[in-house]
Amino acid sequence: MSVHGPAPFAPSAPLKLFNSLTRQLEAFQPVHAGEARVYSCGPTVYNYPHIGNMRAYVFADILGRTLSFKGLKLTHVINITDVGHLTDDADDGEDKMEKMAKAQAQSIWDIAQHFTQAYWEDVKALNIRQPARWTIATEYVPQMIAFAEKIAAKHCYELDSGLYFDVSTVADYGRLARAQTEDGEGRIEAVECKRNAADFAIWRKTPPGEKRQMEWDSPWGKGAPGWHLECSVMSGEVLGFPFDIHTGGIDHREIHHPNEIAQNQAFCCTNGLDLPANSGARVWMHNNFLVERSGKMSKSSGEFLRLQLLIDKGYSPLAYRLMCLQAHYRSELEFSWDGLAAALTRLKRMLIAVQQLKDRIPLRTGEGDHPQDGGGAPSLAEPVPGPRFTPFLERFDAAVSDDLNTPVALTVFEEVLALKKVDASEKLAALAAMDAVLGLGLLTLDRKALRLKPKGVEIEETEIESALEARKEARAAKDFARSDALRDELVAKGVEVMDGDPLGWEWKLV
Repeated sequence: MSVHGPAPFAPSAPLKLFNSLTRQLEAFQPVHAGEARVYSCGPTVYNYPHIGNMRAYVFADILGRTLSFKGLKLTHVINITDVGHLTDDADDGEDKMEKMAKAQAQSIWDIAQHFTQAYWEDVKALNIRQPARWTIATEYVPQMIAFAEKIAAKHCYELDSGLYFDVSTVADYGRLARAQTEDGEGRIEAVECKRNAADFAIWRKTPPGEKRQMEWDSPWGKGAPGWHLECSVMSGEVLGFPFDIHTGGIDHREIHHPNEIAQNQAFCCTNGLDLPANSGARVWMHNNFLVERSGKMSKSSGEFLRLQLLIDKGYSPLAYRLMCLQAHYRSELEFSWDGLAAALTRLKRMLIAVQQLKDRIPLRTGEGDHPQDGGGAPSLAEPVPGPRFTPFLERFDAAVSDDLNTPVALTVFEEVLALKKVDASEKLAALAAMDAVLGLGLLTLDRKALRLKPKGVEIEETEIESALEARKEARAAKDFARSDALRDELVAKGVEVMDGDPLGWEWKLV
């Protein structure tokens, strides 16, 4: 970049985020100057993640990208829960990992590895950036035992089934969830032997006469850590207490995160939650649900909606990412196939405009290289933003700084796309700065990546293009019978020819 060119845009709008703990929009003030430390609750790898699960990671990715956009050094941690999560978040039911291992007649370690890899593939497909670290629960069991030992005497009691946390020993338990009614009754029914209905296990003993595939020795007997304990330990170990932001789905706000907070208070010897940092994180953020009216979102429904199903039907995962960005993360998002198709069309329009813009920018070679001498591969000239785009970048900055308002940010992005008679290189620079936050990858995305072949369609793209070329020749020769016959042949093979398509896409697989 030339030292004499315009200075890069510097985001200056104050970043405000909604803190679920205080139920207020708050100016973000990092614990450590110039840094942002974020922990996101990751998946329990007993099954494939559904698209509702993945909304949480698109949200966390937008948060991380925004923090980077603001010039902060980001340390983002996502955990992988491969042990200790029960079928009921209210501390009851079977272990999900053990249950799936039995159902599949596989080792629990193989189950964890398979579904972890499937989750990572979805992360990549949605263009979610890799966190600074993936923390795997089973790799932190010694630290979990040490954490539990530190808080046991003052905050826990032992039952035949395990070591339980007494929620009455910390101030403001349940404030995150607003769990208490006016009568002071908890939201969980009383369970035999617990001191309080909301008490939860931080160590589960293996029942007498049984042997689990995942179990460890502890001061309370052989067993496994509780789900809530895992996140407290891994977030504190890697990020240190207090760290900046803890994220998760809104379902975590009711039980899992209040229990994490209670453990963090006990471990750090902090008081009430009027000071949010006493919870272990200064800000707690939660994305709302993805709603699907047919009931196929649930993993118990059989063929639930996972990302691979969208791909099998010919939809790019990035269309789903855009669908998520079209709604504010704290709003419910209703999924429908029509809505996904509309998002794909919008994405195609954006991509076409970006590609047309790139075609207007002259190619350059590496500095000091001369193509006539055989040196330097051609590349796009490096774009530099100019003052013409500053007002748009400021509006974009204001949108994402307003609690990650991606719907407004998208409209600003499209306004820049629509600008005429402006410097193409500077325009591309502005779009690149915005897309670094949106994460749609439009400056590097190949058009063919948005045209996926639905499962079961055998025809190859080269065959389609050849037939379309022959059809164009037939139409030019006014041989409409031949043109119609070629169209019918394509339709029979699952190809819809889109004559007059305003996007110029020409065909799609159905």
